[in-house]
Amino acid sequence: MNIVIIGAGGQLGSDCATLFADRHRVFSCDLPEVDISDANSIARLFERTRPEAVINCAAYTAVDACESNLDLSWRINAEGPGHLAKEAAKGGARLIHISTDYVFDGKRPAPQPYVEDDAPNPLSQYGRSKLAGEVAVRENCSDYAILRTAWLYSATGKNFLKTMLRLSLAAPERQLKVVDDQHGSLTWSRTLARQIEPLLESSITGIIHTTSEGHATWYEVARTFLTLMDVPFSMRPCSTAEYPTPAHRPANSILENRVLKEAGCNLFVDWRQDLERFVGEHREALLAEARA
Repeated sequence: MNIVIIGAGGQLGSDCATLFADRHRVFSCDLPEVDISDANSIARLFERTRPEAVINCAAYTAVDACESNLDLSWRINAEGPGHLAKEAAKGGARLIHISTDYVFDGKRPAPQPYVEDDAPNPLSQYGRSKLAGEVAVRENCSDYAILRTAWLYSATGKNFLKTMLRLSLAAPERQLKVVDDQHGSLTWSRTLARQIEPLLESSITGIIHTTSEGHATWYEVARTFLTLMDVPFSMRPCSTAEYPTPAHRPANSILENRVLKEAGCNLFVDWRQDLERFVGEHREALLAEARA
């Protein structure tokens, strides 16, 4: 299959490019080569590559910065997916678009999960712009899958796990405050990439939740990760109110992969199982990067 991956420099895009390279013809791109907020840039991309499938991993994901960069976040997260959807429809390409748990307000008591047909109600500009992107995809093409995921991490790029490791190595005696009242499912981007591959040729359309099984708080995630990494650390739980941020974050980001399970193709495992494997494969490289 001829596949275009947009946002290939990010965590998920990089894993998709690596995973699919041996079995597909992959064209990987990112800024400044391709700008999804520019309709002409997208039209040129499709004309040049003529894809059978497009995976859109590009997004403005700086959640707090979205609050002060309204125009930029809207152009990338809301209008950009619309440009992609229109070109996909013209060219007969299947569109896989990555969305987020932030489309929900998180007010449902944990551990009750959100399913695909629950009504969205985003709390932040990031969530609002990503929800608008979902709408743009639905309105402009018919062969699409919108994958909502959450709490991504990988061996490449920046993420919460790497931040916790870097801070702990720099000053293991310093007590870190980590939020313990936000609940979600830590998700390895490589597992998400593995899940995307069978969806490329699938007849499943619409919204699909794609996160690890199980759930935890950020505090529980951090302690589990650093313990697996076998590094000294000092940490205490705190509330969201003790760690204020410009963007409001959902207290409950737990998503149920109902569509995948009903289709019999859910590849996700418990987040702890994936995290153990991740650390087993990447521990030395993670330590070296954190110490650099």
